[in-house]
Amino acid sequence: IQTLLSPQAISNVCPTVLFVLFCFPWSALFSHILHLVFQVVSFAPFTLFPTPVPKAVFSQALAVQTHYNTLVDKISQDADFLQEALASTIAVDDFTARLFKIHQQILKEGRSQVRQHSPDDTGVRGSSGVLTILLDRHILKMAGRLEESERILDNNPAAGLARAIAKAWELYGSEKAVVAFFVEDVQRNIFDQRFVEYELWKRNIHVIRLRFEDVFKAGSLDQDKRLFVHGKEVAVVYFRNGYMPDNYTSEQSWDARLLMERSRAVKCPDISSHLAGTKKVQQVLARPGVLERFFPDQPQAVQQIRATFAGLYTLDMGPEGDKTVSMALAAPERFVLKPQREGGGNNIYGSEICQVLEQVKESTERTAYILMDKIHPTPVRNYLMRQGSPLKISNCLSELGVFGAYVRQGKDMVTNECVGHLLRTKSSEHSDGGVAAGVAVLDNPLLF
Repeated sequence: IQTLLSPQAISNVCPTVLFVLFCFPWSALFSHILHLVFQVVSFAPFTLFPTPVPKAVFSQALAVQTHYNTLVDKISQDADFLQEALASTIAVDDFTARLFKIHQQILKEGRSQVRQHSPDDTGVRGSSGVLTILLDRHILKMAGRLEESERILDNNPAAGLARAIAKAWELYGSEKAVVAFFVEDVQRNIFDQRFVEYELWKRNIHVIRLRFEDVFKAGSLDQDKRLFVHGKEVAVVYFRNGYMPDNYTSEQSWDARLLMERSRAVKCPDISSHLAGTKKVQQVLARPGVLERFFPDQPQAVQQIRATFAGLYTLDMGPEGDKTVSMALAAPERFVLKPQREGGGNNIYGSEICQVLEQVKESTERTAYILMDKIHPTPVRNYLMRQGSPLKISNCLSELGVFGAYVRQGKDMVTNECVGHLLRTKSSEHSDGGVAAGVAVLDNPLLF
């Protein structure tokens, strides 16, 4: 990789990168839409070269994914566990409390029989790596690295996610029903979503796009709780929106979410699976003996999952939470303070941990957070390709995420797959943030 970073190598490669981007404007790289006076399409940021990743670590991540799929499903069915795990959080965090209130109402009314979720670490992003694979392979070949180019793995999460959505649509049992992509008003990654959509169209499954406003104004349930929006029956709701407080701009937004959750439509994810992915649940799972609750006769699965955990600590009121506060204030550089939020850019680091905890350490407000050991990956030098940014070499840190697809009908597991991976890379000068937050860029692992 160091040889590839030489000025001469870069001058040979960059024109080819620009040519490929120009020739494939339909790709997932062109996934950011800037809404100005008119819509402008730009490519998503990416690394110029793939990042070396140990093969053993990569294989470990893929091997554990189906266990994580099963874990999320089991948690989503355990109402007592969710109540117990989230009790302190919903008392102080309004957003989680609103989600939990919907969850409780659905428990009273009864759930749909087909359940689907797609666990990953980002909130569901399925197709970003397709063209970056082609780019990385071509760049390595140009640099005379044929052997390395062949180590760039095929990766098409969109196909796997679409396969699971199609199975859920099939189990719903109505050929006239549609799949609804539930999206934001302003969509910055619409082309990323299109890859999943096109996979569904190949199967002759009709796809529509809905927003909160559409569901509130034109959505209804019939006597069998079938969901209709604009006159179309909805078999599957694929949530690409609704994971952050800012997504819910009014009470009408919450009413729309409740309507969808109450319906027979398959939700990806449904409200209980959404709650299963909260930071507080992650922290509770790290306690001794908790994983065994969900895998009582599978010690190997427990071991595989636990091997992926970082240290996680409660901030609940009491001696254990007090100990966590003292530990964080004494050495804030060792930890990350995490609120119950997704989307990147929400975590708190360094001296800011002290500022926040000093304000809330004697208050129940601290229970809205958890504390995690800070991970210290080895930096790798690379070029981060962004629109409008100068080409310069950076010390980079990477994060590997794995996509899973899971479908269950009643008590029968129908689909449980690992369907792909996502490597996100950012400059080491940034503490937090994903691709959508404008900090990280798309990348590919080069296994060694």
